[in-house]
Amino acid sequence: MKTIQDCLKERILIIDGAMGTMIQRHKLTEEDYRGERFKDWHSDVKGNNDLLCITKPDIIKGIHKLYLEAGADIIETNTFSSTTIAQADYDMQAIAYELNVAAAQCAKAAVAEYVKENNITEPKFVAGAIGPLNKTLSLSPDVNNPGYRAVTFDEVADAYYEQIKGLVEGGVDILLIETIFDTLNAKGAIYAAKKFFRDSGKELPIMISGTITDASGRTLSGQTLEAFYISVSHAKPLSIGLNCALGASDMRQHIEELSQIAACYTSAYPNAGLPNAMGEYDEAPHETAHFIEEWAEQGFVNIVGGCCGTTPDHIRHIAEEVKKFEPRRLPVLEEAL
Repeated sequence: MKTIQDCLKERILIIDGAMGTMIQRHKLTEEDYRGERFKDWHSDVKGNNDLLCITKPDIIKGIHKLYLEAGADIIETNTFSSTTIAQADYDMQAIAYELNVAAAQCAKAAVAEYVKENNITEPKFVAGAIGPLNKTLSLSPDVNNPGYRAVTFDEVADAYYEQIKGLVEGGVDILLIETIFDTLNAKGAIYAAKKFFRDSGKELPIMISGTITDASGRTLSGQTLEAFYISVSHAKPLSIGLNCALGASDMRQHIEELSQIAACYTSAYPNAGLPNAMGEYDEAPHETAHFIEEWAEQGFVNIVGGCCGTTPDHIRHIAEEVKKFEPRRLPVLEEAL
């Protein structure tokens, strides 16, 4: 069976689009989110999309299959908030591990069904999605106390360790540390992943994807793209890239820069433009695909897809446009140190 490294040498790979956008289409109620198991839960759980891997697994599996049918080579588990820290919003810390196992199994089941139904020979990969947390290590939430932190590095690392354990034991092929706005949080995830690999004796490729939050070209914690890359390159990731926050037109210059400095593969999955006044995304599939086609033509990318607001239609158009181009070749970079 081909590995993801084999596939990356041959072509530009496609990662899926937004999960939340697709869940919203189902117009689910509080009762849908609760299911039978959590019908008497003491607080509202609507909006806890990761919970649907347990209460409505068929919906999540169906979304994965739509992305596979649209041409995705990599699908992400529905685990953006499946840590004890993020689940504390719903007082569901105790099921964090279970959420990750269930989500990984949903994604693997979708791949197995899709491959069998369509007699596919090319491998499809499941990436365990590891989100950025709702607490940050680099910034104080208290404007009057800059030194205060709502969470410690050890707490972040422990929360990520439990998530990674669940994802790997659920069967994912890759770990994807994504939507990074605080590099220190990402380092907590990297530390947790490496520790789990040592403890379990099982190692998976790691993909890393940061978020440039504004026109200054910096992450929320203040790093330039180059500084961010250098800060996480010790993880020896399979790929480093950018996702979220920006649409493709605003992301272009940063993807070009990254393609020149990264010794590993590069990934990019932008939003469907910027949200309108109602928080909706208006960029049509052919528009997003047009921008990403140009990146492929210029040799900037190895993995492309979509983030907020993108749908299977966006992914289908992107896959169609980039398949005629060669993947970015890894540069030979001089060792600086």
